[in-house]
Amino acid sequence: MKFPAVAMLNEFKPTIWFLGKFITFYIVGSIVYGLYITYYEPEADPVTHLVTVQSSWLLNLAGWDTLALNFSGEPTTYIQWKGRGIVSVYEGCNSLNVMIIFLSFMFSFGPYSKKLLWYSALSLGIIYMVNLMRIIFLFFVVLYIPDYTYYLHKYFFTAFIYLSVLALWIWWVRINEKQRA
Repeated sequence: MKFPAVAMLNEFKPTIWFLGKFITFYIVGSIVYGLYITYYEPEADPVTHLVTVQSSWLLNLAGWDTLALNFSGEPTTYIQWKGRGIVSVYEGCNSLNVMIIFLSFMFSFGPYSKKLLWYSALSLGIIYMVNLMRIIFLFFVVLYIPDYTYYLHKYFFTAFIYLSVLALWIWWVRINEKQRA
């Protein structure tokens, strides 16, 4: 006699296995990230600084004379324009936590292969570039429509970066569906 709970457990075993791997990867990645950020306290971590410097560089390339500056004792880097701090880039804006979520999905979904590593590296580059564009757009929001800075930063740009991640996930799933067919 089969027990319904056992049959149901077997039916959902792949989903449960996926969720278990995802949660494990996410927790381990978040702990490593937390240790990384804590190591640099109270200053800005190197990736946050790099993201800000590169955003400033791109703005300079477009004709805006900006600087990226760390302020002693603060975990943030500023993009300064005409002597005024325009955008503060904190550790959460460096895209590393978004990358942890993305990689957690990728390594939970699989299959493990060189193709997975290649696709993950390419996708991390795309996520990084999307984040740079997000910071640059926030620079212009602060300058031209400052009343909407909170809303656009908190909701619109967060949705923008996560929709980019979702699109990359869907693309990976479709690539794998074609392989299996």
